[in-house]
Amino acid sequence: MKNFQQNLQKLEATDTQVLGVSMDSPFANKAFADQIGVAFPLLSDWGGEITHKYGVYVEKYKAARRINFLIGKDGKILEEQLDDSAIDPTKIVDACQRQRVNR
Repeated sequence: MKNFQQNLQKLEATDTQVLGVSMDSPFANKAFADQIGVAFPLLSDWGGEITHKYGVYVEKYKAARRINFLIGKDGKILEEQLDDSAIDPTKIVDACQRQRVNR
């Protein structure tokens, strides 16, 4: 999350909306965002409906995998980063910049 915050200006310059989603409550998300200084919205998937629909729920851990999606305006997934690679948003930032150039 902090890495996306550090790249927020670059992403917003490419007409990209950054959102975080977790299975935590809205109250926990707000406390977490305040604690780490994240300015973009953190959405709550309390109950895991979206997590299940995207296929990123891990039954063993009762939690979602760490994943970044770049979703186009048409709703299709253009890029994704899973697990450890999702910590560094460089691939997503670069893809957003490429999308902007290709418009």
